[in-house]
Amino acid sequence: MRLRDLKTIQERRKFLEKKTGISFFPNENFPDGFEIAQEKNCENMIGVVHVPVGVAGPILLNSKSASEEIYIPLATTEGALVASVNRGCKAINQDGGVSVYSENIGITRGPVFKTSGLAQGLHLKQWVKDEFSQLQRMVVSTSSHITLIKVDFQISGKNIYMRFYYDTQDAMGMNMVTIATQELVSFIEDRMKVKCTSLAGNYDIDKKPAWLNFISGRGRQVWSEAVLEESTIKEVLKTTPSAIHDVSVSKNLVGSALSGALGFNAHFANVIAAIFIATGQDAAHVVEGSLGICTTEIVDNNSLYISAFLPDLPVGTIGGGTNLPSQKKMLELMGITGGDKGSNGEKIAEIIGATVLAGELSLLASLAEGSLAKTHERLARGKVKKKI
Repeated sequence: MRLRDLKTIQERRKFLEKKTGISFFPNENFPDGFEIAQEKNCENMIGVVHVPVGVAGPILLNSKSASEEIYIPLATTEGALVASVNRGCKAINQDGGVSVYSENIGITRGPVFKTSGLAQGLHLKQWVKDEFSQLQRMVVSTSSHITLIKVDFQISGKNIYMRFYYDTQDAMGMNMVTIATQELVSFIEDRMKVKCTSLAGNYDIDKKPAWLNFISGRGRQVWSEAVLEESTIKEVLKTTPSAIHDVSVSKNLVGSALSGALGFNAHFANVIAAIFIATGQDAAHVVEGSLGICTTEIVDNNSLYISAFLPDLPVGTIGGGTNLPSQKKMLELMGITGGDKGSNGEKIAEIIGATVLAGELSLLASLAEGSLAKTHERLARGKVKKKI
């Protein structure tokens, strides 16, 4: 850490203390982190906010490439979350682990152009399709780590929206795709004599919950599944397969439908937020990651089948906050630091999918058993109130 970085932070803190009367606790225990953060992650930096990190697992992850046990870091201030995920991991491991599958849909950027009307809009759409190979070459010229996959269109009056999908390998890649899309926009404006109203026209759709991302996907899509025997559910989760299934249907499916929810799940966001914060992901993307469906079925021998589908996970193992010292250590814990031609980006998405499933299983079991309030009272408050 450079002394000037620490000195600048101290000067800001002194200024704020003088202006507001609030004294800041010493906050210099951030080895080598201030320099990185000030340059790439945070302006007007005054220190760091510490979030407790717990570990869950290991969870036995069965992917197309390997079966391995993974420890999962969870940064949270919600008592009971880590314990709940850990319990889900234990139950899943006892019956062979969780199977995961993923697909790289591509991170998106969606500019909007103003045309003279529908005829020009349709002509522009066809022109972009015809010039797609040229656009791909332009994208590669902005970075050797990015590839243009495809483009979708939507026309409304004089506005034409384009949704460009990019493979950004192991990076989440929003900065990369923004730079690449600006190159494409400038080229389109020059050749087709149209004006780009906004580089980001909400057809991306970035950091907002939307059915478009649910249906078409964004970033990486992940599917996870596990089958648990009746004996495991009784021993570890203290309930029955049918009770969990009943809660899943009435809560995740019917309750979500009646509420008009975009996510048909118990608490995807809880687990995703904790992993995102621990590993330096963009926390604002939790709103996208929380989309998804958890489903259950009773299968042979009264076993429970449980599955989670996450259609929209913008994640990465390089760039953003992943290079900060503490976050990098958490990625090391999972064995996925740095870039590896996209395989690390795939793996973190699959770990998240598996962990979400463990969290769903444990919460549904707690609701089925009727122990949710008691567990939070014991773990979040540190004690259980005596009955009166």
